[in-house]
Amino acid sequence: MGSDGEFASKVMKFESVLQVNVPKGRDGKHKAIITQLLNDIAQLQTGSALKIPLAQLPDTKENVRSALSRAARQQKINLATSSNDEFLFVWKTDE
Repeated sequence: MGSDGEFASKVMKFESVLQVNVPKGRDGKHKAIITQLLNDIAQLQTGSALKIPLAQLPDTKENVRSALSRAARQQKINLATSSNDEFLFVWKTDE
């Protein structure tokens, strides 16, 4: 393909939108809960863990745990998790 001038006279097949209206990043269904969890984790005292009722999660604990892990890794926060039938536990680690 050559310069843009070769295409200037063709009719556009696809619709154009303003760049400000283009979705950016992974602002998916977990964004609100992950933002809240990271905020709470930042306030944890050493030796403490968050105790999150599974019933209050917007998705399965596995999906939320995965999303939290990705977000924490991006922010260079080391986390550990555990769970039982009722709760997801999350805490910061040194490694």
